[in-house]
Amino acid sequence: MGLAHYKVILSYNGSKFAGFQRQKDARTVQSEFEAALRKIGWQGKSILAAGRTDGGVHAVGQVVSFHLDWQHSLKDLRNALNYYFPEDMAVKSVEMADKDFHPRFDAQRRCYRYQAFSSPVRDPIREVFAWRVWPELDMERMQKAGKGLIGVHDFQAFGSPTSEKGVTIREVFDLNWQQDGEAYAFEICANAFLYHMVRRIVFVLVKIGQGEVSPDILLESLQTGTLSLTGLAPAAGLVLKEVRYQ
Repeated sequence: MGLAHYKVILSYNGSKFAGFQRQKDARTVQSEFEAALRKIGWQGKSILAAGRTDGGVHAVGQVVSFHLDWQHSLKDLRNALNYYFPEDMAVKSVEMADKDFHPRFDAQRRCYRYQAFSSPVRDPIREVFAWRVWPELDMERMQKAGKGLIGVHDFQAFGSPTSEKGVTIREVFDLNWQQDGEAYAFEICANAFLYHMVRRIVFVLVKIGQGEVSPDILLESLQTGTLSLTGLAPAAGLVLKEVRYQ
């Protein structure tokens, strides 16, 4: 068959990773992925990914591509990778990709999900995948404030570019909060995100929902390029849910 281009959907529990991107002397998703690939004959220099999640951030829909000379089925490739992967990461599916497919540059939409719950006391189990907040959140207040972020804006106040000469203008397609008892789920889809952008937006919206700051802070931040509130929602609550290419 020869060298072919493969696209995989990857999930991982980010709790014990220093992030996606390879780093010296740190455990990362990329380094574990490439180590498994080498065990099945991969000779490439680097895999490609749709996004570089931060340390502690999870994924159920990360997209990775690589070239490999593989003489067996797609199912066999999925099983081989999962055999050599550590328990906190797994390939969900494998398919052939066009020779010039790029998981990052070809992406049209990225969707993240953030999970939180309200409780006056800590919960060691739930806090592995969610942010414990207290006091409770005003859903209507957060939902109304968040809608002001939809559209094309300069999000300089909410994050930094992912490259040295990168711009800070992004388009947010959709943003929504849902509540189920004491559990909250926030979903946001955009063409791309700045470094820390989702976690900073969640942090500000939670403070709005708790009545600590005015909803006007979002519009003011978009207009001025600065944010008067400092802080980030914890990485544990964030999941890269899906990357779409059309």
